[in-house]
Amino acid sequence: WPAVVVAGGSFAIAQYLSSNFIGPELPDIISSLVSLLCLTLFLKRWQPVRVFRFGDLGASQVDMTLAHTGYTAGQVLRAWTPFLFLTATVTLWSIPPFKALFASGGALYEWVINIPVPYLDKLVARMPPVVSEATAYAAVFKFDWFSATGTAILFAALLSIVWLKMKPSDAISTFGSTLKELALPIYSIGMVLAFAFISNYSGLSSTLALALAHTGHAFTFFSPFLGWLGVFLTGSDTSSNALFAALQATAAQQIGVSDLLLVAANTTGGVTGKMISPQSIAIACAAVGLVGKESDLFRFTVKHSLIFTCMVGVITTLQAYVLTWMIP
Repeated sequence: WPAVVVAGGSFAIAQYLSSNFIGPELPDIISSLVSLLCLTLFLKRWQPVRVFRFGDLGASQVDMTLAHTGYTAGQVLRAWTPFLFLTATVTLWSIPPFKALFASGGALYEWVINIPVPYLDKLVARMPPVVSEATAYAAVFKFDWFSATGTAILFAALLSIVWLKMKPSDAISTFGSTLKELALPIYSIGMVLAFAFISNYSGLSSTLALALAHTGHAFTFFSPFLGWLGVFLTGSDTSSNALFAALQATAAQQIGVSDLLLVAANTTGGVTGKMISPQSIAIACAAVGLVGKESDLFRFTVKHSLIFTCMVGVITTLQAYVLTWMIP
């Protein structure tokens, strides 16, 4: 348990600091790096009395051989450099002075291309009780080709290619392999986002939110379960947020609690649903040589997933009505 405390505690502290003082793009990356570093340093000073082995669970089918090869500090740094580039570029793209360059009135505002969507922009009205008064719903495609976080990731990739001295042919081959591997997830996320836009502009999200608002104060407890369900169905917290964030925000306004809180609850609930997502379970089993044991893993994780989601529901309810000072 000491190692778990170090890993979890360092992750939580780094996530809190990065999310509050840097921005929403990097908390998980920075937290993971800090957690890995802290755990590595801790294990150099402390070792468990009993070391876990797969054989202890009768998992003889797991046949993994780890090569105990020593690496120099330079080799380790070289391997970690792409992640350092990624953290540095995304951090630069996230700081307020950089964002201000592309905001309205900024020096590089003209680099942002806004394209009104024909036959949709301001042709749909948001009506009470969703809003206080009838408001035209803007539909503008914002093409921020340089200021988007994806551009920072692209720069990190290019820097990594140069630093690692990759041949152009190898870089192109790697890009092609990655694109092929991610073809289905890209398509799935695209379809989910398309459905999210349809549900928002058709009024589906608002209608469901008004219906759920009739649950009153109880909704704050069940709010994380929407995110949990979204990740179970789609396999992605991003997709779950795209589907239910507008619904959560509208429901929050109707029951008189912070919309920030319920949108955050949707994200947190989605994290607890990740462990029972069929896609995640399949990947986990394949990674450790337990193909065919997906159902066993699901039965083991589902109870923990539900317990964690209930805990998030209780915390969300307390923050909504008792610990309101915790909400920004």
